[in-house]
Amino acid sequence: MSHVRTTPPRPVDVTAVFPELAPLARAAIRLHPRAGEPSVLDSSVGGPLLWPADEPWPHCDGVHPGSGMSVPVAERRLETARRDRLERDPHGPEYTPEERAAKERHESVWAEIADAELTGTASPWDADGPVPMLPVAQLYLRDVPLMRAPGQADLLQVLWCPYDHEPDWKPATALVWRSAAAVTDVLSAPPEPLDADYEGYIPKPCLLSPERITEYPNSLDLDRDLRESLEDRSRWQAAGVDVDPRYAEYPGSFYSDELAESPGWKVGGWPPWGRTDPYRRFCSVCDTQMVPLLTIASFEWDSATTGWIPYEDQAAAAVGGRVAGRSPVQPTAVEVGSTDNMQLYVCPVSPDHPHTDLIQ
Repeated sequence: MSHVRTTPPRPVDVTAVFPELAPLARAAIRLHPRAGEPSVLDSSVGGPLLWPADEPWPHCDGVHPGSGMSVPVAERRLETARRDRLERDPHGPEYTPEERAAKERHESVWAEIADAELTGTASPWDADGPVPMLPVAQLYLRDVPLMRAPGQADLLQVLWCPYDHEPDWKPATALVWRSAAAVTDVLSAPPEPLDADYEGYIPKPCLLSPERITEYPNSLDLDRDLRESLEDRSRWQAAGVDVDPRYAEYPGSFYSDELAESPGWKVGGWPPWGRTDPYRRFCSVCDTQMVPLLTIASFEWDSATTGWIPYEDQAAAAVGGRVAGRSPVQPTAVEVGSTDNMQLYVCPVSPDHPHTDLIQ
């Protein structure tokens, strides 16, 4: 962990106004990913995984037709690293010898692909077969103790295929639990897919600063009576709470934006509904309702949730700018769906049961 991020306290103790919310409180851990150079021993987003050298790397066996907007993964990683270097040293060379050599290798690959397309011959780089998955997150239990790990596992690794898959048009995901101490010989050069459907499917390496907070349900997860009470300004006033004037006509939005579930990458907590009504997920093995494990967010906050901006990011947020990978609002450069969230759900009965995911 290389930095600290601190969420400001909520402007109101919502359980003092609505005691019926108290039993619904859930712990969540905001991950606060920020650009860095993680190692295999770090919790990270988009960083290298502590992967055994003798264990097969996960591949996706689905159909990969491509979107017509493919992004070369290796070239994108090279360009991101080069851009970061130039930000640190604006007077440095446009390309280092190593960067130029890598760029030329990548260009030769794409020239080979272009020739194959022109001649109608098969390219050795075609994505017709299994596609290596990309690391999305690595979470050590020591940093994110909310996770319920199976057996002696203390490390969760999340990967995805950087292609959209039918019927929901989202990346296929994989979860791997393992004991970190059992990995003695680490895979040094994992395979990578040649390209990705979108640039937003190639996470930028980020270190984390996990922060435990308390969340309350999205209003869509509440019963009708409680939702209506949240919209009753007199209920707030009777408790001595003066709702932010911006929300005078719609105090329920004050709850949703400032007091309910936090935005951004997080473990646990409540789901950030909005694009659809709550969509319950049930375990394919035991039919138990599944619970949120990880929220993969396109943005750390938006215009409605600026009250959740960590103290340490408020100065940068005030300056503005939303360049993916270079702004605290989108440090991972990840974009899923229509700049939505991807949620991974697990079975509360057994973490060994298959997970599921949902774009929301």
